[in-house]
Amino acid sequence: MHDDVQGIYLLFKNGKRPSILDIYRFTKLYPSISVSFDPGKEPAPGLVASGARPDEEWMTEHDTASWLELLSDGLTFDIIGLAPGDYSSFPTVAHSFDFDRNQINKFEHAIRLNPGAHVSGAEGAIPVLKTLLGLARNLIQRFEQIEAVVWPPSGSVIGRRFFESTVSVYLEGGAFPALGLIAFQEALDGGLQSVGLAHIIGQELRIEPDLASDKVVATRLAVRLINQLILTGTVDRREDLVSPDGRIIHLEPSGNARFVRVLSE
Repeated sequence: MHDDVQGIYLLFKNGKRPSILDIYRFTKLYPSISVSFDPGKEPAPGLVASGARPDEEWMTEHDTASWLELLSDGLTFDIIGLAPGDYSSFPTVAHSFDFDRNQINKFEHAIRLNPGAHVSGAEGAIPVLKTLLGLARNLIQRFEQIEAVVWPPSGSVIGRRFFESTVSVYLEGGAFPALGLIAFQEALDGGLQSVGLAHIIGQELRIEPDLASDKVVATRLAVRLINQLILTGTVDRREDLVSPDGRIIHLEPSGNARFVRVLSE
């Protein structure tokens, strides 16, 4: 495993990764998804219509190329680590959601979805993020052998069912899937801090100790606030809000602007 915060990783039991041909078949199921570049196909490069497929004999003789470029909703993504080529190693994880983190050492083989070069630097932008999540969700629905997802910005491994259900809600207009894409850790002073929100808005959320004595309640508050911050973005001045229990709380940037501090009156 290695430390890399780009893209999203789909974990497979060893020997169960999809092939290039499997991904070609996958794209047939979704009109908005096509193969835009295949490094092992001639002529190259160029957009490939979703209906244009090499025959299975050609694919059987395909070399060890392990990636394709996919076009989804006008954005390109590299899918890396396809069989029979080398698998994609995934980053270390510190948090787990609906998955036994002690079991992760049983998994070595992963494929990686990575935003294309044309969106470099905008990986956390909502249109890019939403398309990436949708592509990962569709792959999970198509390939039952996917066991879990690793999301590097939060250092999290997320069970397939939890990821599929929460992302589907988001794609259908519901709440952002904060649990999983964002993790939480206790600070030395007893506060609660997010891990991974900065990938999207450039700041992490910090629930100050006076509001974080009950970590379950504090996490619920954090999830509510994250859903708002995903919509409104960076906090650069003090804002007053009413918490779910009726208290007035304040949001303000920290001195170094790296955190959104949440304080009570």
